[in-house]
Amino acid sequence: VWIFGYGSLVWRPGFEFTSRKVGFIRGYSRRFWQGDTFHRGSEKMPGRVVTLLEDGGACTWGVAYEVRGEQIAASLDYLNMREAVLGGYDTKLVKFHPQEKDAEEPILALVYIATPQNPSYLGPASEEDIAAQIIVSSGCAGHNIEYLLRLADFMRYFCPQAEDKHLFSIEEALISILPCLYYTEESLEET
Repeated sequence: VWIFGYGSLVWRPGFEFTSRKVGFIRGYSRRFWQGDTFHRGSEKMPGRVVTLLEDGGACTWGVAYEVRGEQIAASLDYLNMREAVLGGYDTKLVKFHPQEKDAEEPILALVYIATPQNPSYLGPASEEDIAAQIIVSSGCAGHNIEYLLRLADFMRYFCPQAEDKHLFSIEEALISILPCLYYTEESLEET
């Protein structure tokens, strides 16, 4: 079984796997439209994490993990709790296209997608509003800022040829807000 990750699964799968491949799926755009009140936020201050939006001409880059034998049941149990029960995601099968030049046919992979019917679904907002929400949110897996920056780093280092305007616009908005929040003694003395 192959499992495709496009959010925190790209750097923290949390399950054992046999192999992994960087690549993409077609027909979806990654969006920070899913609320998170557990991993990267709280009930009072939900974080924002990614989901996929059907989008005919788009492609989303991420990592596919191959799980075999006893890894299958263990990984699916773990992901069903992490993504479906706690995150409100549904599962779909998609065609995954490995990045490797000599890659064979696309691989069928399982992917978790949050839909607008999900009670934690937040939907669209401006990049600035999403960044502002990310800045103030933290959950049991860590700060929401870490989630955003690790995902941007993954795209930058493993998929430099790919575009993800939504992701990088939110990262840019976050970076432009952060200097306003943190002052050193030196900077206060200069003003």
